[in-house]
Amino acid sequence: MILEGKHIRSIARTADGKGIRILDQRQLPWEIRWVELRDLDAAAVAIREMWTRGAPMIGATAAYGLAMALAVDASDTGLDAAYAMLVETRPTAINLRWALEQVRTAVEGLPYGERAAAAYARADAICDEDAELCRAIGEHGLDLLRGLHARHPDRPLNILTHCNAGWLATVDYGTATAPIYLAHDAGIPVHVWVDETRPRNQGALLTAFELRNHGVPHTVIADNAGGLLMMQGQVDAVIVGTDRVTANGDVCNKIGTYLKALAAHDNGVPFYVALPYTTFDPATASGADIPIEARAPEEVTRLTGPDEAGRIATIRVTDSPALNPAFDVTPARLVTGYITERGVLDRI
Repeated sequence: MILEGKHIRSIARTADGKGIRILDQRQLPWEIRWVELRDLDAAAVAIREMWTRGAPMIGATAAYGLAMALAVDASDTGLDAAYAMLVETRPTAINLRWALEQVRTAVEGLPYGERAAAAYARADAICDEDAELCRAIGEHGLDLLRGLHARHPDRPLNILTHCNAGWLATVDYGTATAPIYLAHDAGIPVHVWVDETRPRNQGALLTAFELRNHGVPHTVIADNAGGLLMMQGQVDAVIVGTDRVTANGDVCNKIGTYLKALAAHDNGVPFYVALPYTTFDPATASGADIPIEARAPEEVTRLTGPDEAGRIATIRVTDSPALNPAFDVTPARLVTGYITERGVLDRI
């Protein structure tokens, strides 16, 4: 990721190797604040309260959280208790459970004294692999974007994305954004329509922040504007990330993704989903079987940001009851292709 002109990762071990350092995404883009997580409880809070988020990033944080727990209590009881705490923090993203299973498998059968080191090593490997997977997604997506731009070489390629599936949501590069960054770096003129992505505004706050730091031209739009832009021919493709793809190809992603897929289908705009194999869930038959996380209604009824004096303030936008499902499901029939580390696939 490019942050303040430097290429760094969004998660790393602390200098002493015992904790991890992540960006507090709740403060972005108003403040760049790195925080250190040094125990199981801190990792669980960071995931649950969305200091960090995004399916691969949640998995990486949870993997280190389990390692930190084993550094304190490496017994089977300690392992099971830490696993149980972390796996319940965010129920929808499959990477969380996948990463925890990876660490648990790596330490089971080892003497207690060796478990923490093995867990940290597996968490390190998960991060290294995620960065490589996202880079590969970017390379395959670059070929796709190059072909799309060739159809209209006299103007920028207009991509619409929803929520944040960038390097903030992964260890590096991102999923949906990886092809965009590589295309921009390769000299392909790319412009991104950034959905604001209510209720937490991860597009307006996080994706726009990323694109701005990388120098990619972009425009923030209201969530409901995407359909009109597609109808007007101002969108060449939609690329989104995902928190889970089921055995039949259904895509679970941030609430509002389904509406974008419907609009794209109605207007003949290709709709792509970018994901690594770690986000594929062959054990779940279809999107109907995915637990949809229900978050606090206050995320809908309140907004937070700087006032005219630059002071961070929270305001109410309604006093009525609110419902806040965090995700929806896009049926496989609406997906043009899946951009993966293995290539662009017609079916998953």
